[in-house]
Amino acid sequence: MEEHYEWVNRGYGKNNVKMLYVRREGVVHSIKEYEVSTELTLDTDDDYIHGDNSAIVATDSQKNTVYILAKNHGIKSPESFALLLCSHFLTKYPHVNKVKAGVEVSPWRRQVVDGRAHNHAFIYSPEYQHTCQVTQKRGEEPLVSTSLEGMRVLKTTQSSFVNFVSDEFRSLPDMKDRIFSTVVSASWKYNTAKGVDFGKTWLTMFKIISDKFAGPPDTGIFSPSVQNTVYLIQKAALQAIPEISSVEVTMPNKHYFTIDLSKFKDVGALENDEVYLPVDKPSGNITAELGRKLQSKL
Repeated sequence: MEEHYEWVNRGYGKNNVKMLYVRREGVVHSIKEYEVSTELTLDTDDDYIHGDNSAIVATDSQKNTVYILAKNHGIKSPESFALLLCSHFLTKYPHVNKVKAGVEVSPWRRQVVDGRAHNHAFIYSPEYQHTCQVTQKRGEEPLVSTSLEGMRVLKTTQSSFVNFVSDEFRSLPDMKDRIFSTVVSASWKYNTAKGVDFGKTWLTMFKIISDKFAGPPDTGIFSPSVQNTVYLIQKAALQAIPEISSVEVTMPNKHYFTIDLSKFKDVGALENDEVYLPVDKPSGNITAELGRKLQSKL
């Protein structure tokens, strides 16, 4: 490396390694489909500077490692598999300084036929996307984060937006009752990777998001703003899951506007709360990351 330059970042790996993992327990089978990405950073930059490939663990070898580790160890959760990949590369290759491993889960669920769960048939169910990323440097603890993406939800009442800034730029009226629809993106960072039940954490996060958006089935939960719903999700998650250090939630508006039918004199209606126009662009976008406050030592 010339004296006037320094690396900001470097690494190489294999992206989008697709894999279907089948667990066979007698006649009952379970499946998970994954897309795995790996990235290694070496303790030498000779491959970049001098074209010396002698230290490179080929990206094809990284792909093969994904398949072999899945076969030999199984996959309990995407997070545990990403941790396994990081540990393997750091242990196997002393000249690897840092590993990133990302895992994305394709959403399959078991088919139900005649009211019974099928032993070996599944249906693709893209209700949301489960992804995770693990980064580990040599000699340091791994950093784990998990994301939930693409969870589209809607409720027809129990949402308002009133008393916001009123000036010469405002055109939106107060809405005391409106349709609330969004596509939830949530990600959370772990403060440890030791002894974490990642599957339980995922289910807990999913339940919190559902509960704070929808509320009880009979009465619902009132939302005075998208911002408030975001905060309620984050606060509940940090209270319920001590293993996470921060939660980021993003909720873009997916608007459904009432269609004015009053202008249709003979066939229209003065009031309309049944027929709406879906408008997803432009949309408001509300996002925040909430973390634990560091306690100062006296």
